[in-house]
Amino acid sequence: MRRRLLLVLTVLSVLAVAAFAVPLAASSAAARTAQFLLVRSGDLDRLAATAADPDEAAGGTLSEDVRRHHDLYGEAVVVVDGQGRVRAAAGFGAEPLGDPRTAAAVDAALRNQPPAPPAGLRPWSHDAVLLWRPVGTGADADGAVVLRADPTLAAADITRAWSLVAAGALLASLLAAVLALLLARWLLRPVRELAAGVADVMAGRGVRLGRETGPRELRELERSFLTMAETVGETAERQRHLVADASHQIRNPLAALQLRVDALDPHVTGPGRAAYEGALVEVDRLTGILDGTLGLAAAEASALASVGPADTGDRCDPSEVAQQQVAAWAPAARAARVRILGPGSTDGDGVSDGAATSESAGTTGEVPWPPGELAQVLDVLLDNAIRYAGPGSEVRVSVVHSVVDSVAGSVADAGADRATVVLLSVDDDGPGIPPQQREAARRRFWSGRGGTGLGLAIADRLVRGRGGELRLETSGRGGLLAVAVLPGKHP
Repeated sequence: MRRRLLLVLTVLSVLAVAAFAVPLAASSAAARTAQFLLVRSGDLDRLAATAADPDEAAGGTLSEDVRRHHDLYGEAVVVVDGQGRVRAAAGFGAEPLGDPRTAAAVDAALRNQPPAPPAGLRPWSHDAVLLWRPVGTGADADGAVVLRADPTLAAADITRAWSLVAAGALLASLLAAVLALLLARWLLRPVRELAAGVADVMAGRGVRLGRETGPRELRELERSFLTMAETVGETAERQRHLVADASHQIRNPLAALQLRVDALDPHVTGPGRAAYEGALVEVDRLTGILDGTLGLAAAEASALASVGPADTGDRCDPSEVAQQQVAAWAPAARAARVRILGPGSTDGDGVSDGAATSESAGTTGEVPWPPGELAQVLDVLLDNAIRYAGPGSEVRVSVVHSVVDSVAGSVADAGADRATVVLLSVDDDGPGIPPQQREAARRRFWSGRGGTGLGLAIADRLVRGRGGELRLETSGRGGLLAVAVLPGKHP
Protein backbone atom coordinates (compact mmCIF):
# COMPACT_ATOMS: atom_id res chain seq x y z
CA MET A 1 0.00 0.00 0.00
CA ARG A 2 2.85 2.36 0.80
CA ARG A 3 4.43 1.84 -2.60
CA ARG A 4 1.15 2.41 -4.39
CA LEU A 5 0.47 5.57 -2.40
CA LEU A 6 3.97 6.88 -3.05
CA LEU A 7 3.62 6.07 -6.73
CA VAL A 8 0.32 7.95 -7.00
CA LEU A 9 1.62 10.96 -5.07
CA THR A 10 4.86 11.03 -7.08
CA VAL A 11 3.04 10.83 -10.41
CA LEU A 12 0.70 13.62 -9.40
CA SER A 13 3.64 15.74 -8.23
CA VAL A 14 5.56 15.17 -11.46
CA LEU A 15 2.50 16.05 -13.52
CA ALA A 16 1.97 19.20 -11.48
CA VAL A 17 5.60 20.26 -11.88
CA ALA A 18 5.50 19.45 -15.59
CA ALA A 19 2.32 21.53 -15.96
CA PHE A 20 4.34 24.56 -14.82
CA ALA A 21 7.76 23.69 -16.27
CA VAL A 22 6.71 22.90 -19.86
CA PRO A 23 4.74 26.14 -20.46
CA LEU A 24 7.52 28.11 -18.76
CA ALA A 25 10.14 26.56 -21.04
CA ALA A 26 7.97 27.21 -24.11
CA SER A 27 7.37 30.80 -22.99
CA SER A 28 11.09 31.46 -22.51
CA ALA A 29 11.85 30.06 -25.96
CA ALA A 30 9.08 32.15 -27.54
CA ALA A 31 10.33 35.31 -25.82
CA ARG A 32 13.90 34.74 -26.99
CA THR A 33 12.67 34.00 -30.53
CA ALA A 34 10.67 37.24 -30.54
CA GLN A 35 13.73 39.17 -29.31
CA PHE A 36 15.86 37.58 -32.01
CA LEU A 37 13.38 38.55 -34.76
CA LEU A 38 12.88 42.03 -33.33
CA VAL A 39 16.60 42.81 -33.39
CA ARG A 40 17.01 41.44 -36.90
CA SER A 41 13.94 43.36 -38.09
CA GLY A 42 15.51 46.57 -36.79
CA ASP A 43 18.71 45.81 -38.66
CA LEU A 44 16.77 45.12 -41.86
CA ASP A 45 14.77 48.34 -41.50
CA ARG A 46 17.95 50.33 -40.95
CA LEU A 47 19.70 48.84 -43.98
CA ALA A 48 16.58 49.23 -46.12
CA ALA A 49 16.36 52.92 -45.11
CA THR A 50 20.02 53.45 -46.01
CA ALA A 51 19.53 51.72 -49.38
CA ALA A 52 16.50 53.94 -50.10
CA ASP A 53 18.50 57.20 -49.52
CA PRO A 54 20.35 58.08 -52.76
CA ASP A 55 22.85 60.37 -51.05
CA GLU A 56 23.92 57.78 -48.46
CA ALA A 57 24.07 54.99 -51.01
CA ALA A 58 26.17 57.10 -53.39
CA GLY A 59 28.55 58.07 -50.60
CA GLY A 60 29.38 54.49 -49.79
CA THR A 61 27.46 54.46 -46.52
CA LEU A 62 25.43 51.43 -47.59
CA SER A 63 28.47 49.24 -48.28
CA GLU A 64 30.05 50.37 -45.03
CA ASP A 65 26.91 49.51 -43.02
CA VAL A 66 26.65 46.08 -44.66
CA ARG A 67 30.29 45.28 -43.94
CA ARG A 68 30.04 46.55 -40.36
CA HIS A 69 26.97 44.39 -39.69
CA HIS A 70 28.76 41.35 -41.05
CA ASP A 71 31.86 42.03 -38.95
CA LEU A 72 29.79 42.58 -35.79
CA TYR A 73 27.34 39.69 -36.00
CA GLY A 74 28.98 37.35 -38.51
CA GLU A 75 25.79 37.29 -40.58
CA ALA A 76 25.68 37.52 -44.39
CA VAL A 77 23.87 40.54 -45.94
CA VAL A 78 23.10 41.37 -49.55
CA VAL A 79 21.39 44.48 -50.97
CA VAL A 80 20.04 44.53 -54.55
CA ASP A 81 18.37 47.17 -56.71
CA GLY A 82 14.99 46.95 -58.41
CA GLN A 83 16.41 44.84 -61.27
CA GLY A 84 18.02 42.35 -58.86
CA ARG A 85 21.60 43.63 -59.33
CA VAL A 86 23.83 43.47 -56.26
CA ARG A 87 24.53 46.89 -54.75
CA ALA A 88 26.35 45.73 -51.60
CA ALA A 89 27.10 42.35 -50.06
CA ALA A 90 29.12 40.74 -47.27
CA GLY A 91 29.45 37.14 -46.17
CA PHE A 92 27.91 35.51 -49.30
CA GLY A 93 31.18 34.97 -51.16
CA ALA A 94 31.87 35.80 -54.84
CA GLU A 95 28.33 34.98 -55.99
CA PRO A 96 25.88 36.42 -53.42
CA LEU A 97 22.88 35.25 -55.45
CA GLY A 98 24.31 31.82 -56.27
CA ASP A 99 22.42 30.20 -53.38
CA PRO A 100 18.90 29.26 -54.56
CA ARG A 101 17.41 30.14 -51.20
CA THR A 102 18.97 33.60 -51.27
CA ALA A 103 17.80 34.16 -54.86
CA ALA A 104 14.26 33.09 -53.91
CA ALA A 105 14.32 35.50 -50.94
CA VAL A 106 15.40 38.35 -53.24
CA ASP A 107 12.57 37.60 -55.66
CA ALA A 108 10.03 37.50 -52.82
CA ALA A 109 11.29 40.81 -51.44
CA LEU A 110 11.11 42.51 -54.90
CA ARG A 111 7.51 41.34 -55.15
CA ASN A 112 6.78 42.87 -51.72
CA GLN A 113 6.08 39.48 -50.20
CA PRO A 114 6.66 39.40 -46.43
CA PRO A 115 8.91 36.65 -45.07
CA ALA A 116 7.20 33.68 -43.51
CA PRO A 117 7.52 33.75 -39.72
CA PRO A 118 10.18 31.24 -38.72
CA ALA A 119 9.41 28.42 -36.33
CA GLY A 120 10.17 29.02 -32.70
CA LEU A 121 13.83 28.66 -31.82
CA ARG A 122 14.95 25.73 -29.68
CA PRO A 123 18.31 24.75 -28.11
CA TRP A 124 19.03 22.66 -31.20
CA SER A 125 18.22 25.43 -33.71
CA HIS A 126 21.47 26.13 -35.58
CA ASP A 127 20.32 26.55 -39.21
CA ALA A 128 20.49 30.08 -40.63
CA VAL A 129 17.22 32.00 -40.94
CA LEU A 130 16.64 34.09 -44.11
CA LEU A 131 14.91 37.45 -43.53
CA TRP A 132 14.30 40.25 -46.03
CA ARG A 133 12.91 43.74 -46.53
CA PRO A 134 11.87 45.51 -49.71
CA VAL A 135 13.51 48.90 -50.36
CA GLY A 136 11.12 51.79 -50.97
CA THR A 137 7.54 52.45 -50.09
CA GLY A 138 5.82 52.23 -53.45
CA ALA A 139 3.94 49.37 -54.99
CA ASP A 140 7.09 48.38 -56.88
CA ALA A 141 10.11 47.74 -54.74
CA ASP A 142 13.24 49.76 -55.53
CA GLY A 143 15.37 46.95 -54.20
CA ALA A 144 15.67 44.44 -51.43
CA VAL A 145 17.78 43.64 -48.37
CA VAL A 146 18.30 39.94 -47.53
CA LEU A 147 19.80 38.90 -44.20
CA ARG A 148 20.98 35.38 -43.34
CA ALA A 149 20.55 35.52 -39.58
CA ASP A 150 22.48 33.15 -37.29
CA PRO A 151 20.36 31.83 -34.35
CA THR A 152 23.28 30.21 -32.49
CA LEU A 153 23.46 32.80 -29.71
CA ALA A 154 19.69 32.81 -29.29
CA ALA A 155 19.70 28.99 -29.11
CA ALA A 156 22.42 29.13 -26.45
CA ASP A 157 20.31 31.55 -24.40
CA ILE A 158 17.31 29.22 -24.73
CA THR A 159 19.49 26.30 -23.62
CA ARG A 160 20.49 28.19 -20.46
CA ALA A 161 16.89 29.16 -19.77
CA TRP A 162 15.69 25.58 -20.22
CA SER A 163 18.48 24.31 -17.98
CA LEU A 164 17.32 26.63 -15.21
CA VAL A 165 13.73 25.50 -15.72
CA ALA A 166 14.81 21.82 -15.64
CA ALA A 167 16.88 22.37 -12.49
CA GLY A 168 13.94 24.09 -10.83
CA ALA A 169 11.58 21.32 -11.93
CA LEU A 170 13.97 18.66 -10.59
CA LEU A 171 14.30 20.46 -7.27
CA ALA A 172 10.53 20.84 -7.06
CA SER A 173 10.09 17.14 -7.90
CA LEU A 174 12.55 16.15 -5.17
CA LEU A 175 10.77 18.34 -2.64
CA ALA A 176 7.46 16.87 -3.75
CA ALA A 177 8.87 13.34 -3.38
CA VAL A 178 10.08 14.11 0.15
CA LEU A 179 6.70 15.58 1.04
CA ALA A 180 4.98 12.55 -0.50
CA LEU A 181 7.17 10.22 1.59
CA LEU A 182 6.43 12.14 4.78
CA LEU A 183 2.74 12.24 3.93
CA ALA A 184 2.67 8.51 3.19
CA ARG A 185 4.40 7.75 6.49
CA TRP A 186 1.99 9.99 8.35
CA LEU A 187 -1.02 8.40 6.68
CA LEU A 188 0.15 4.78 6.87
CA ARG A 189 1.73 4.71 10.33
CA PRO A 190 -1.65 4.01 12.01
CA VAL A 191 -2.40 1.40 9.32
CA ARG A 192 0.90 -0.41 9.98
CA GLU A 193 0.35 -0.31 13.73
CA LEU A 194 -3.19 -1.54 13.25
CA ALA A 195 -1.99 -4.42 11.04
CA ALA A 196 0.62 -5.36 13.63
CA GLY A 197 -2.06 -5.22 16.32
CA VAL A 198 -4.33 -7.50 14.30
CA ALA A 199 -1.45 -9.97 13.87
CA ASP A 200 -0.79 -9.89 17.62
CA VAL A 201 -4.43 -10.54 18.41
CA MET A 202 -4.62 -13.39 15.88
CA ALA A 203 -1.51 -14.94 17.42
CA GLY A 204 -2.89 -14.57 20.92
CA ARG A 205 -0.59 -11.78 22.05
CA GLY A 206 -1.76 -8.68 23.78
CA VAL A 207 -1.89 -5.63 21.53
CA ARG A 208 -0.04 -2.41 22.31
CA LEU A 209 -0.43 0.36 19.76
CA GLY A 210 2.05 3.21 19.41
CA ARG A 211 1.47 6.91 19.82
CA GLU A 212 -1.56 8.32 18.07
CA THR A 213 -0.56 9.82 14.73
CA GLY A 214 -2.11 10.21 11.33
CA PRO A 215 -5.53 11.46 10.25
CA ARG A 216 -8.28 11.79 12.80
CA GLU A 217 -10.37 9.02 11.20
CA LEU A 218 -7.50 6.53 11.43
CA ARG A 219 -6.76 7.53 15.02
CA GLU A 220 -10.37 6.87 15.92
CA LEU A 221 -10.20 3.49 14.18
CA GLU A 222 -7.00 2.68 16.06
CA ARG A 223 -8.59 3.54 19.41
CA SER A 224 -11.68 1.49 18.58
CA PHE A 225 -9.55 -1.50 17.63
CA LEU A 226 -7.50 -1.20 20.80
CA THR A 227 -10.66 -1.15 22.89
CA MET A 228 -12.03 -4.17 21.02
CA ALA A 229 -8.74 -6.09 21.35
CA GLU A 230 -8.55 -5.40 25.08
CA THR A 231 -12.14 -6.56 25.50
CA VAL A 232 -11.52 -9.74 23.51
CA GLY A 233 -8.30 -10.43 25.41
CA GLU A 234 -9.93 -9.93 28.78
CA THR A 235 -12.83 -12.17 27.76
CA ALA A 236 -10.47 -14.92 26.59
CA GLU A 237 -8.39 -14.59 29.74
CA ARG A 238 -11.49 -14.85 31.94
CA GLN A 239 -12.58 -17.90 29.97
CA ARG A 240 -9.21 -19.58 30.49
CA HIS A 241 -9.31 -18.81 34.19
CA LEU A 242 -12.85 -20.16 34.39
CA VAL A 243 -11.82 -23.43 32.75
CA ALA A 244 -8.75 -23.78 34.93
CA ASP A 245 -10.60 -22.90 38.14
CA ALA A 246 -13.54 -25.14 37.33
CA SER A 247 -11.26 -28.05 36.46
CA HIS A 248 -9.28 -27.54 39.64
CA GLN A 249 -12.41 -27.35 41.78
CA ILE A 250 -13.80 -30.51 40.23
CA ARG A 251 -10.57 -32.44 40.80
CA ASN A 252 -11.01 -32.79 44.57
CA PRO A 253 -14.60 -34.17 44.59
CA LEU A 254 -13.70 -36.36 41.62
CA ALA A 255 -10.75 -37.81 43.51
CA ALA A 256 -12.99 -38.44 46.52
CA LEU A 257 -15.57 -40.09 44.25
CA GLN A 258 -12.90 -42.37 42.80
CA LEU A 259 -11.76 -43.38 46.28
CA ARG A 260 -15.33 -44.13 47.32
CA VAL A 261 -15.97 -46.19 44.18
CA ASP A 262 -12.74 -48.12 44.73
CA ALA A 263 -13.78 -48.78 48.32
CA LEU A 264 -16.96 -50.42 47.06
CA ASP A 265 -15.01 -53.07 45.13
CA PRO A 266 -15.15 -55.84 47.80
CA HIS A 267 -18.87 -55.30 48.36
CA VAL A 268 -20.09 -55.42 44.76
CA THR A 269 -20.94 -58.92 43.54
CA GLY A 270 -23.35 -60.63 41.32
CA PRO A 271 -25.54 -58.65 38.89
CA GLY A 272 -24.21 -55.27 40.13
CA ARG A 273 -20.65 -56.08 39.09
CA ALA A 274 -21.13 -55.02 35.50
CA ALA A 275 -22.60 -51.67 36.52
CA TYR A 276 -19.71 -51.20 38.95
CA GLU A 277 -17.11 -51.86 36.24
CA GLY A 278 -18.90 -49.39 33.97
CA ALA A 279 -18.83 -46.75 36.72
CA LEU A 280 -15.06 -47.22 37.10
CA VAL A 281 -14.57 -46.72 33.37
CA GLU A 282 -16.63 -43.53 33.41
CA VAL A 283 -14.75 -42.19 36.44
CA ASP A 284 -11.43 -42.89 34.71
CA ARG A 285 -12.72 -41.24 31.55
CA LEU A 286 -13.87 -38.18 33.49
CA THR A 287 -10.48 -37.99 35.19
CA GLY A 288 -8.74 -38.10 31.79
CA ILE A 289 -10.95 -35.32 30.46
CA LEU A 290 -10.24 -33.20 33.51
CA ASP A 291 -6.49 -33.75 33.23
CA GLY A 292 -6.61 -32.91 29.53
CA THR A 293 -8.61 -29.76 30.17
CA LEU A 294 -6.09 -28.59 32.75
CA GLY A 295 -3.26 -29.45 30.36
CA LEU A 296 -4.90 -27.47 27.57
CA ALA A 297 -5.40 -24.45 29.82
CA ALA A 298 -1.74 -24.64 30.86
CA ALA A 299 -0.67 -24.99 27.23
CA GLU A 300 -2.65 -21.93 26.19
CA ALA A 301 -1.26 -19.90 29.06
CA SER A 302 2.28 -20.96 28.15
CA ALA A 303 1.69 -20.21 24.47
CA LEU A 304 0.35 -16.74 25.25
CA ALA A 305 3.37 -16.02 27.42
CA SER A 306 5.85 -17.01 24.71
CA VAL A 307 4.00 -16.69 21.41
CA GLY A 308 6.17 -16.23 18.31
CA PRO A 309 9.59 -17.44 17.27
CA ALA A 310 11.55 -15.00 19.38
CA ASP A 311 14.37 -16.42 21.50
CA THR A 312 13.39 -16.09 25.17
CA GLY A 313 16.58 -17.69 26.52
CA ASP A 314 15.15 -21.22 26.99
CA ARG A 315 16.93 -23.61 24.62
CA CYS A 316 17.18 -27.34 24.21
CA ASP A 317 18.50 -30.01 21.85
CA PRO A 318 15.52 -31.77 20.22
CA SER A 319 17.55 -34.95 19.72
CA GLU A 320 18.33 -35.21 23.42
CA VAL A 321 14.72 -34.51 24.41
CA ALA A 322 13.52 -37.11 21.90
CA GLN A 323 15.94 -39.74 23.27
CA GLN A 324 14.80 -39.07 26.82
CA GLN A 325 11.11 -39.33 25.93
CA VAL A 326 11.61 -42.48 23.87
CA ALA A 327 13.33 -44.05 26.88
CA ALA A 328 10.52 -42.90 29.17
CA TRP A 329 7.83 -44.40 26.90
CA ALA A 330 9.69 -47.66 26.24
CA PRO A 331 7.92 -49.58 29.06
CA ALA A 332 4.49 -48.45 27.82
CA ALA A 333 5.48 -49.45 24.29
CA ARG A 334 6.55 -52.93 25.44
CA ALA A 335 3.30 -53.35 27.38
CA ALA A 336 1.35 -52.44 24.22
CA ARG A 337 3.65 -54.71 22.12
CA VAL A 338 4.78 -51.75 20.00
CA ARG A 339 8.39 -51.38 18.86
CA ILE A 340 9.64 -47.81 19.37
CA LEU A 341 12.76 -46.48 17.65
CA GLY A 342 14.31 -43.20 18.70
CA PRO A 343 17.01 -40.95 17.19
CA GLY A 344 20.42 -42.43 17.93
CA SER A 345 19.20 -44.64 20.79
CA THR A 346 18.75 -48.37 21.45
CA ASP A 347 16.37 -50.24 23.68
CA GLY A 348 15.43 -53.78 24.36
CA ASP A 349 13.27 -53.97 21.27
CA GLY A 350 15.95 -53.07 18.75
CA VAL A 351 18.39 -50.50 17.45
CA SER A 352 17.10 -47.17 16.24
CA ASP A 353 17.21 -46.44 12.54
CA GLY A 354 15.64 -43.01 13.04
CA ALA A 355 18.90 -41.24 13.78
CA ALA A 356 18.98 -37.48 13.86
CA THR A 357 20.20 -36.10 10.57
CA SER A 358 20.90 -32.69 9.06
CA GLU A 359 20.16 -31.39 5.60
CA SER A 360 22.36 -28.32 6.01
CA ALA A 361 25.93 -28.12 7.17
CA GLY A 362 26.56 -25.90 10.14
CA THR A 363 23.05 -25.95 11.58
CA THR A 364 22.90 -25.83 15.34
CA GLY A 365 21.42 -28.70 17.32
CA GLU A 366 19.45 -26.39 19.64
CA VAL A 367 16.13 -24.61 19.23
CA PRO A 368 14.67 -21.75 21.30
CA TRP A 369 12.26 -24.02 23.17
CA PRO A 370 11.95 -24.93 26.86
CA PRO A 371 12.73 -28.66 27.14
CA GLY A 372 9.63 -29.25 29.26
CA GLU A 373 7.28 -27.97 26.55
CA LEU A 374 9.02 -29.99 23.84
CA ALA A 375 8.80 -33.10 26.04
CA GLN A 376 5.08 -32.45 26.53
CA VAL A 377 4.57 -32.29 22.74
CA LEU A 378 6.46 -35.56 22.30
CA ASP A 379 4.45 -37.16 25.10
CA VAL A 380 1.23 -36.42 23.21
CA LEU A 381 2.55 -37.73 19.89
CA LEU A 382 4.12 -40.87 21.40
CA ASP A 383 1.02 -41.58 23.53
CA ASN A 384 -1.21 -41.43 20.45
CA ALA A 385 1.16 -43.53 18.34
CA ILE A 386 1.59 -46.26 20.97
CA ARG A 387 -2.08 -46.31 21.93
CA TYR A 388 -3.60 -46.43 18.43
CA ALA A 389 -0.93 -48.04 16.21
CA GLY A 390 -1.86 -51.50 17.52
CA PRO A 391 0.14 -54.52 18.69
CA GLY A 392 3.03 -55.47 16.44
CA SER A 393 3.37 -51.94 15.07
CA GLU A 394 6.53 -49.89 14.88
CA VAL A 395 6.91 -46.22 15.90
CA ARG A 396 9.87 -44.21 14.68
CA VAL A 397 11.03 -40.87 16.09
CA SER A 398 13.41 -38.71 14.04
CA VAL A 399 14.91 -35.22 14.26
CA VAL A 400 16.02 -33.42 11.08
CA HIS A 401 17.67 -29.99 10.88
CA SER A 402 16.96 -28.20 7.62
CA VAL A 403 17.38 -24.80 5.93
CA VAL A 404 14.35 -24.05 3.78
CA ASP A 405 13.40 -21.24 1.40
CA SER A 406 9.81 -20.95 2.59
CA VAL A 407 7.95 -22.42 5.52
CA ALA A 408 4.21 -22.74 5.81
CA GLY A 409 2.41 -20.97 8.60
CA SER A 410 4.41 -18.69 10.86
CA VAL A 411 7.61 -20.70 11.24
CA ALA A 412 9.77 -18.11 9.48
CA ASP A 413 9.92 -14.53 10.65
CA ALA A 414 7.94 -12.05 8.53
CA GLY A 415 10.01 -10.96 5.55
CA ALA A 416 12.55 -13.81 5.89
CA ASP A 417 13.35 -15.67 2.70
CA ARG A 418 15.25 -18.55 4.35
CA ALA A 419 14.98 -20.07 7.81
CA THR A 420 16.46 -22.90 9.83
CA VAL A 421 13.85 -25.35 11.05
CA VAL A 422 13.86 -28.62 12.98
CA LEU A 423 11.48 -31.36 11.86
CA LEU A 424 10.55 -33.54 14.84
CA SER A 425 8.65 -36.55 13.45
CA VAL A 426 6.74 -39.46 15.02
CA ASP A 427 5.94 -42.05 12.36
CA ASP A 428 3.90 -45.24 12.86
CA ASP A 429 2.58 -48.00 10.62
CA GLY A 430 -0.83 -48.26 12.27
CA PRO A 431 -4.25 -47.42 10.80
CA GLY A 432 -3.56 -43.65 10.78
CA ILE A 433 -6.18 -40.89 10.51
CA PRO A 434 -8.24 -40.38 7.34
CA PRO A 435 -7.23 -37.17 5.48
CA GLN A 436 -10.69 -35.63 5.90
CA GLN A 437 -10.42 -35.95 9.70
CA ARG A 438 -6.89 -34.61 10.24
CA GLU A 439 -7.90 -30.99 10.58
CA ALA A 440 -10.60 -31.91 13.11
CA ALA A 441 -8.09 -34.06 15.02
CA ARG A 442 -6.37 -30.90 16.23
CA ARG A 443 -9.60 -29.54 17.71
CA ARG A 444 -10.66 -29.94 21.29
CA PHE A 445 -12.62 -33.01 22.34
CA TRP A 446 -12.27 -34.70 18.94
CA SER A 447 -13.37 -38.30 19.48
CA GLY A 448 -12.56 -39.92 16.16
CA ARG A 449 -10.12 -42.33 17.82
CA GLY A 450 -11.57 -42.45 21.31
CA GLY A 451 -9.88 -40.89 24.33
CA THR A 452 -10.48 -37.36 25.56
CA GLY A 453 -9.69 -35.68 22.24
CA LEU A 454 -7.44 -33.08 23.91
CA GLY A 455 -3.93 -34.44 23.30
CA LEU A 456 -3.39 -33.20 19.77
CA ALA A 457 -5.12 -29.91 20.63
CA ILE A 458 -2.59 -29.38 23.44
CA ALA A 459 0.37 -30.26 21.22
CA ASP A 460 -0.89 -28.06 18.40
CA ARG A 461 -1.38 -25.09 20.73
CA LEU A 462 2.11 -25.47 22.22
CA VAL A 463 3.79 -25.72 18.81
CA ARG A 464 1.87 -22.79 17.29
CA GLY A 465 2.49 -20.72 20.41
CA ARG A 466 6.22 -20.95 19.71
CA GLY A 467 5.82 -19.98 16.07
CA GLY A 468 5.89 -23.56 14.75
CA GLU A 469 3.44 -25.85 13.00
CA LEU A 470 2.04 -29.33 13.68
CA ARG A 471 1.45 -31.36 10.53
CA LEU A 472 -0.53 -34.59 10.31
CA GLU A 473 0.26 -36.57 7.15
CA THR A 474 0.14 -40.09 5.80
CA SER A 475 3.21 -42.11 6.67
CA GLY A 476 5.17 -43.85 3.96
CA ARG A 477 4.21 -47.06 5.72
CA GLY A 478 0.51 -46.30 5.62
CA GLY A 479 0.10 -45.02 9.18
CA LEU A 480 0.18 -41.52 10.67
CA LEU A 481 3.14 -39.19 10.34
CA ALA A 482 3.01 -36.37 12.92
CA VAL A 483 5.63 -33.67 12.24
CA ALA A 484 6.30 -30.78 14.61
CA VAL A 485 8.04 -28.06 12.57
CA LEU A 486 10.12 -26.12 15.09
CA PRO A 487 11.60 -22.71 14.23
CA GLY A 488 15.35 -22.47 14.61
CA LYS A 489 17.23 -19.35 13.57
CA HIS A 490 17.79 -17.51 10.30
CA PRO A 491 21.09 -18.27 8.57
